[in-house]
Amino acid sequence: MLSAPTPAASQRVFITGASSGIGLALARHYLRQGAIVGVTARRLAPLQALAAEFPVGQCLIFQVDVRDASAMRVCAEHFITATGVPDIIIANAGVSRGTLTAEAEDTAAFHTVFEINVFGMVHTFQPFIHAMRTAHKPGQLVGIASVAGIRGLPGAGAYSASKSAAITYLESLRTEMQNDNIAVTTIAPGYIRTPMTDVNSYRMPFLMDVDIAASKFATAIAKRKRFVIVPWQMAWVACILRIIPRWLWDRLTKNAPHKPRIEI
Repeated sequence: MLSAPTPAASQRVFITGASSGIGLALARHYLRQGAIVGVTARRLAPLQALAAEFPVGQCLIFQVDVRDASAMRVCAEHFITATGVPDIIIANAGVSRGTLTAEAEDTAAFHTVFEINVFGMVHTFQPFIHAMRTAHKPGQLVGIASVAGIRGLPGAGAYSASKSAAITYLESLRTEMQNDNIAVTTIAPGYIRTPMTDVNSYRMPFLMDVDIAASKFATAIAKRKRFVIVPWQMAWVACILRIIPRWLWDRLTKNAPHKPRIEI
């Protein structure tokens, strides 16, 4: 049986992709609760600005690309040395862009999306697991997936496939961690107001403010949920998406709008 989690004010939390959007909102949420938070991103300036909002030493910043497994191991070692073994690891770093298999120049984009959205998640968790296993306290690995991983969306083959892979990977990881007092939580957001969705020109049902979403994510994490979709309306949509027959899905998506083919 998993032990009770550590109170928020004394938690150590490590979050990737914290320079904007969901990652930044989650970092602020935990920092405001008094947790010590390690944040990573490719862009340094937003992390420095975040750290400046809080007492010195509360927010540890690491400029790193989650595609670099060696660099992520160094970050993990530094964080553990400075603060101790973290209670929560949130693999949030992700990119989204429209992709078309028919376009040769989009092949590189497929590689990039998978390297960040899937392998970046592996690179985030792996350096911490041994230390979490031997820490004699409950730990938690959290992966940010997406409702887009439920069914393949037209013009978003790389993103939908990467998030589908993330959902399945996290389920495998959850079963592996069952005997180690380490919970694994999969969070699949719907439309959240972030730079990633700001470029969309099409209607986004149940669009949620990022700070509200972060609060709901944190609640699900505190409850050590296995899988959660936010907002709740999208959970019903996801249920419908799972059972729609393929012929009907093809008809519904035949003329659906596509996400812009730029990296966000």
